[in-house]
Amino acid sequence: MSGDPHRVNVAFTSRSPGSVIPVTSRPYSHSRVSTGPGTTQRSHCTYIPEGTPVNIKRIGSIAAIAIAGAVVLSSCAANEDAGNGGNSSSPAASSGVDYSKLSGTLTGSGSSAQQTAEATWASGFQGQASGVTVNYSPDGSGAGRKNFISGAADFAGSDAALSEDELGGTFAACAADSKAIDIPVYISPIAIAYKVDGVSDLTLDAKSIAGIFSGKITKWNDSEIASLNDGVKLPDANITVVHRSDDSGTTENFSEYLSENAGDAWGKEPSQTFPFQVGDAAAKTSGVASAMQGATNAITYIDDSGAGDLDKAKLMVGDKATEISAEGAAKVVADSDVASGRETNDLAIQIDRKDTAENAWPLVLVSYAIACQEYKDSAKADLVKAYLGYVVSADAQKAAATEAKSAALSSDLGEKAAAAVKSIK
Repeated sequence: MSGDPHRVNVAFTSRSPGSVIPVTSRPYSHSRVSTGPGTTQRSHCTYIPEGTPVNIKRIGSIAAIAIAGAVVLSSCAANEDAGNGGNSSSPAASSGVDYSKLSGTLTGSGSSAQQTAEATWASGFQGQASGVTVNYSPDGSGAGRKNFISGAADFAGSDAALSEDELGGTFAACAADSKAIDIPVYISPIAIAYKVDGVSDLTLDAKSIAGIFSGKITKWNDSEIASLNDGVKLPDANITVVHRSDDSGTTENFSEYLSENAGDAWGKEPSQTFPFQVGDAAAKTSGVASAMQGATNAITYIDDSGAGDLDKAKLMVGDKATEISAEGAAKVVADSDVASGRETNDLAIQIDRKDTAENAWPLVLVSYAIACQEYKDSAKADLVKAYLGYVVSADAQKAAATEAKSAALSSDLGEKAAAAVKSIK
């Protein structure tokens, strides 16, 4: 079957081809097969028992496998929806690219928060561009930017835009005198997720969150928490804090929110590195989720796509206890401005962390695709341009929102992102 020219190869792995890895979650191989030009595509899922070694060369389409210990949260049904998108020709048509003529391999690295969305996008894109293989490794935002800067990745996924220091350097894959640009592709609320005996309804504000994650508040029944949770029976138990161990854009967004809203209770500048020696540390979104599953009376910050069945705290926004929502996150981004002083096509967002509009969720991350404004390799530029053009399309954004619980780009931001993608050379 691997020799079938009409089979769509969905490769989504950080391992090298030919390596063998165990299936640990969503044990299905997904294939979309065309019976010929102009005919209807059919789809099937092959069940792979959990724990079965999978040789990457031998599976024509992998939509859900373990990636370096992280779980891809996509499904066969979702991938089929992403591939069709209700109007499978519209992303290609809107970008002006004939996907059927593209061929080659595209390598991305970075944000683990984007992991579910990237799996969905890769499957949908490769459903139309069968000659292209998209490999995305959810190494974390900091690692992704480093890989892109060094030329090890063709594009990066990052929950933080490139810093001034990074923009001041050189990018191995970019043409001489060309810089990289940040294109927003993924908007998601960051959850304050918890697992506390006997507690299923919890409200926190910026100062109490700062106190917990700095190690100043150590008991669940601390008066600062209790004052926000009248009528909730909080246990007299130690708080277990779980935070990221790696350089993380999620951490940067979390610490940026606290630095702007918690005052001296946090007292740290925004950083991709968690600034306190407290609690347990785990790498990537999947590592944090796994650590929380094995913990008791624990709390963490995590992209909502990775929170799973953990309880999520309400956040005091202004004087209202607000429930987490993708719509609330999108509202904040819509109320925010594009950062000034950057390249014309760089769309880094200056998030308004003090937004107190109805149902707003200012603890939000905007995750970017980072690409060269101009590549040294024009063929690589064509692949990046085509893939990112698909990613920012309405169909792809809708598919990712369904799978990852993210917010689709607004029509205005989507148009700006599409224009930035089209400027890539």
